[in-house]
Amino acid sequence: MEVRLHPRSDGDQRCLSFTLSVDPATHVMQYQDFAGNSVHHFDIASAHSQLKVTAQSTVEVKPIPAPRPADAGDWADLDALVASGDHWEMLLPSTFAHSSELLVNFAKETNCERRVTPLELLMELNEQIYQSFSYVPNSTNVDSPIEEALEARQGVCQDFAHIMIALVRRLKIPCRYVSGYMFHRDQTSDPTKDEAKQDRSLEGASHAWVEALIPRLGWIAFDPTNNLVGADRHIRVAIGRDYADVPPTRGVHKGEAQSELSVAVTVSPADAAVPAAVTPSLVVRSRRPVLVRAAATRVEQEQQQQQ
Repeated sequence: MEVRLHPRSDGDQRCLSFTLSVDPATHVMQYQDFAGNSVHHFDIASAHSQLKVTAQSTVEVKPIPAPRPADAGDWADLDALVASGDHWEMLLPSTFAHSSELLVNFAKETNCERRVTPLELLMELNEQIYQSFSYVPNSTNVDSPIEEALEARQGVCQDFAHIMIALVRRLKIPCRYVSGYMFHRDQTSDPTKDEAKQDRSLEGASHAWVEALIPRLGWIAFDPTNNLVGADRHIRVAIGRDYADVPPTRGVHKGEAQSELSVAVTVSPADAAVPAAVTPSLVVRSRRPVLVRAAATRVEQEQQQQQ
């Protein structure tokens, strides 16, 4: 099995510490994939009835100002930026983010073409996906094509991210998939913040959004599930062309036993009291240093990872 649970250290966040434990105990090795994501992998040769993977991280996430169109470049600036860099893999169709008749029809519906500025267009598109699709847990599977969500007009964060990536790449804007966690702010303790009112993604689960390359601003986060742009409540764990590059867990087992996956995520500030442990559990926090605790049982289905 290989797991991608180690938060990245780049941009506005730093992973200050990370530990990973596996039960049954085994030797865990680590490497970096093509996108610079930390990947841990291991084998368990003996028979076992349960596999539990627990990750704990402390992550510092710095507050970042919301991107402004006045600070971003235009389409000519974007083309020059793309021509001067190596972004081809984030421009091409990928396993889950590709064009189709339904996608082309949705692009026409949303007037998704080169107009205004790249940042303004992506902000519009982010909101249009949020308004056009219902967030319905378990409505799609981890390997569902985007056509299912486009036809039903419902899905989960993974579907919305793939739809936005496919639309954005048609405009020759480099766009990548981000797997991670989201801090769902408790408004009772911070009533001045109202963005949590529109959060549709569930607490207790991992999350997915996209990043697009904007001239003069760099990679900017867009979360079509929750209609957030450049959010500082997101913990970036892995980036790739789409979900196929960065599943939180991926593995193979031998035997006739039935199996199921159970995953949970908890996000809270690092200076808050540590929540009571649950099995499995995960904790993530933003703005201040963040404590992240993750655990998952043996996997055959990855569906809950992104739902």
